[in-house]
Amino acid sequence: MAPVTETKSVTFNFLTGSGIFVSPSGLLERTGSIGMSFVIWMACGLLSLLGALAYAELGTMNTSSGAEYAYFMDAFGAPPAFLFSWASTLVLKPSQMAIICLSFGKYAVEAFVTECEPPEIVVKLVAVLIIVVILYVNCYSVNLATSVQNVFTAAKLVAVLIVILGGAYKMCEGNVQHLRNPFKGTIYSIGNIATAFYTGLWAYDGWNNLNYVTEEIKNPSKNLPRSIIIGIPLVTICYALINISYLTVMSPLEMMTSEAVAVTFGNRLLGVMAWLMPLSVTISTFGSANGTLFAAGRLCFAASREGHLLDILSYVHIRRYTPAPGLIFHSIIASAMVLYGTIHSLIDFFSFTAWIFYGGSMLALIVMRFTKPTQPRPYKVPIIIPILVLLISIYLVVGPIVDKPTIEYLYAGLFILGGMVFYVPFVHFKLRVPFMDGVTVFLQMLLEVAPTASMFE
Repeated sequence: MAPVTETKSVTFNFLTGSGIFVSPSGLLERTGSIGMSFVIWMACGLLSLLGALAYAELGTMNTSSGAEYAYFMDAFGAPPAFLFSWASTLVLKPSQMAIICLSFGKYAVEAFVTECEPPEIVVKLVAVLIIVVILYVNCYSVNLATSVQNVFTAAKLVAVLIVILGGAYKMCEGNVQHLRNPFKGTIYSIGNIATAFYTGLWAYDGWNNLNYVTEEIKNPSKNLPRSIIIGIPLVTICYALINISYLTVMSPLEMMTSEAVAVTFGNRLLGVMAWLMPLSVTISTFGSANGTLFAAGRLCFAASREGHLLDILSYVHIRRYTPAPGLIFHSIIASAMVLYGTIHSLIDFFSFTAWIFYGGSMLALIVMRFTKPTQPRPYKVPIIIPILVLLISIYLVVGPIVDKPTIEYLYAGLFILGGMVFYVPFVHFKLRVPFMDGVTVFLQMLLEVAPTASMFE
C-alpha cells in the first residue's frame, strides 16, 4: 500500500463523523445546561487529544496495524489480546454500525415527517435496510466499497460547513438569546457527567484510528503526533462552532427534544433548501457505516485466521475476493442491535466497552515503560498523560455503574468475560467440535467461499 502522507486531513476525516449530528441533544439533556455541555465538549476534545498522543507512542513502538490487539499482545500476552478481538467483533464494531445506521434512519425519515416524531419502527426498518444495502456493496466488490467511501466522505464536510456558516449568519443578526445564562439548570450527578462524556466522546470516536494504518504512514514518529496535535484541536473548535450554530436557531429545550438537530436547524434557516441538511447527513452516515463494515469485515477475517473465531469467518468469496462470511456475521449482529436498542443506549453500550480497552491500552503503555525500557520509542509522551487517561477511563467505566446501573453495562461485561469461556478450550487447547466441520462445509458451498491459502496456491 502507498504511504499515507496527508495525515492531518486523514485525522480530521476520521474524527468528523456522524456523531456531531446525534450527540448534541443527548449531551445537553445529560448536562442540563449549555455551559456544562460546552465544558464536556472541550473536555472530550482534550481527553481525545491526550489519548491519541499516548497511542502515538504505542503506534511508533509497534508499527504493525493491529492497534490495541498488538499492544495487549506485547504487554499482557494472548488472552487480553483475544478479549479485545472478541469484544471488537461482537460488541464494538456492531454497535458502532448500529448507531450510525439508526442515525441514518432518523435523518432519512425526519425529512418526510415534519409535524411529529418519526415512528420508531420505521426508523429501525430503514436502518436495517441500509445495513443490507451496505452489506451488498461490500460483498459485491472491494473497489465498489472503497469508491463509495471516497465519494460519500465529502458530504459530512458539506453538512458541517452549512451549519457553521448558517450559525455565523444568525449571530450577525443578533440571535444569541439562547446563549445567555449558560450554566442555569446544570446537573452535577457523577453518573450523568460520565454518560455525558459517553455521548460527547462518540462524536470524537476515531481518535485512535490512525494507529490501525501506522504501517502506511510516512515517517510516523513525526507525522503521527503532528497530525494529532493539529487535527484534534481543529475538530474540537469545529464541534464548538456547530453547537453554537444550533443554539442560534433553537432553544436548549428544542435541542434536547430533537434527535435530528441538523434537520431542525435546516428547516429553520434554509427555507426551500432545507432538504440539503438531511441529504448531506444521510449521505455522510451512509459513508460512515460503509467504512465501519469494511473495517469490521477485515477484523473478523484477521481474528478468525488467527484461530480466535470460527474458521468460516476467515474465508473469502472465490470470485469477488471479499470476506463475505465476516461481513454477513457482523451485519446480523448489527441488525439485532438496531432492532433491540436505541441510539443513546447503544452509545452507552459502545462507550462503556470501548473505554475498558482504551484504559487497558494506557495500562499497557505504563507497563511497557518498566518491562521494555530499552525498546525503541521514536515518540515518547510524558508518563503523566497515560496515567491521567487511565484514571479518567476508570471513572468513565465505574461512574455510571455506581450512580445508575443499567442492563447495557451488564451485557457488555458479560460479553467481555464470556470470551474466556471460548478462549480456554477453543483457542488455548485448540478443541474442535466435530459437527462444526460439516457446518463449515455447508456454509462454504452456500456462500461460495474458500480459505485464502487454497485460493492462491
